Amino acid sequence: MDNDVLIGIDGGGSKTTALIADRDGNILGRGTSGPSNYLVIGAEAAYAALDAAVEAAAGGRLLRPAALCLGMAGAARPADQAVLRAWTDACYPGVPVVITHDARLVLAAGTPEGWGIAVLCGTGAMVYGEDQHGQVARADGWGYLLGDDGSGYAIGRAALRAVARATDGRGPQTALTEAILEHWSLRQPQDLIGHVYKSAQRTDIAALAALVQAVALQGDAVAEAILQAAGRELAISVEAVARCLALTGAIPCALTGSVILKGQSVRAAFVAATVERGLTLLPLTPVHEPAQGAIRLARALV
Repeated sequence: MDNDVLIGIDGGGSKTTALIADRDGNILGRGTSGPSNYLVIGAEAAYAALDAAVEAAAGGRLLRPAALCLGMAGAARPADQAVLRAWTDACYPGVPVVITHDARLVLAAGTPEGWGIAVLCGTGAMVYGEDQHGQVARADGWGYLLGDDGSGYAIGRAALRAVARATDGRGPQTALTEAILEHWSLRQPQDLIGHVYKSAQRTDIAALAALVQAVALQGDAVAEAILQAAGRELAISVEAVARCLALTGAIPCALTGSVILKGQSVRAAFVAATVERGLTLLPLTPVHEPAQGAIRLARALV
């Protein structure tokens, strides 16, 4: 049984990633499985996903790690962490464990000393910050009805509204109309009503963000304006967190999520808007694998 390793897990609403590392943080194994947000799929299904990801990363080895970190969507409250601790207690009794939320993993993975600001922008959006003394703050992450401004869903919804306005003559014409109709194999703009209200999932609408980016790169002013607005909204959230924590000077900032990592226009607009607000985000680090942050937090236990 291998007891000289660390386990770091990033569990979310779409997939779970487990990393096995040695005590120096060198990655020895990597495994993935399905979603593990227990608030959405239930505790037993979440436990099964965690088991599958660790088993895949371990490659059949029996592990009793020196330390373990779970960074999970839906694990911000003590009551939620207790549900996950039931799994760690059953699988790894007596092993030192950190159970935290997924935003903290991004901060740990993408900042030099584990403090600063993390921007998460994919289907949803939120900003999380921590100062040098362990004080924390967050902005947005309110979900698609109450917030998530600047997110993939917000961009997709704005694109659909722009198409509706253009069709009515209430707004400028845009290449988004043809692009979205073709993307969803629809004949006319009015067909969007049935598709959006009866068939489209939130993830389907959020996926339109990549299409908006492509149309913007072709010179469409409406698409570009939507992306610029998204970047500004993310900057507003960063400013709120920085103000709450009284962060000044060069603030380390970690970025994750497809919209901010792959969206050139959103990222450029975000950076420009932070500069306009007098913020200096340095270093600005993309985080492609937040589970690396889980390994870093696990290392701190040993």
